[in-house]
Amino acid sequence: MIEVLPDYPDNILAISASNNITGDDYESVIIPAIEAKVEAHGKIRMLYHLGPDFTGFDAAAMWEDATTGLKHFTDFEKIAFVSDVEWINHMVSAFGFMIPCPVKVFSGRQLDQASDWIKS
Repeated sequence: MIEVLPDYPDNILAISASNNITGDDYESVIIPAIEAKVEAHGKIRMLYHLGPDFTGFDAAAMWEDATTGLKHFTDFEKIAFVSDVEWINHMVSAFGFMIPCPVKVFSGRQLDQASDWIKS
């Protein structure tokens, strides 16, 4: 399940993921939110939080994540990724340099710091 977090400036898409993330979550929540914000602002910032209840991504979600990332490759100003899932944090850190904007990984207990960083 994906939830858009309230109380962020309009140029920031802040989402929190819990349980198993599906392709439908991308199609119904993430992609429309990205596209609306990009249309309104050009470049956007994104905070992506994998909550403590997160259990994984299905294959369709991984595909949607990859294709959405490619489609909006230059539409991000900065990305904060917040998770306690070590292998995902390592992947984001390892491949973050390929994204043409700052990407910073935070642990779950650093959600407030991630929020401050994405807003600054």
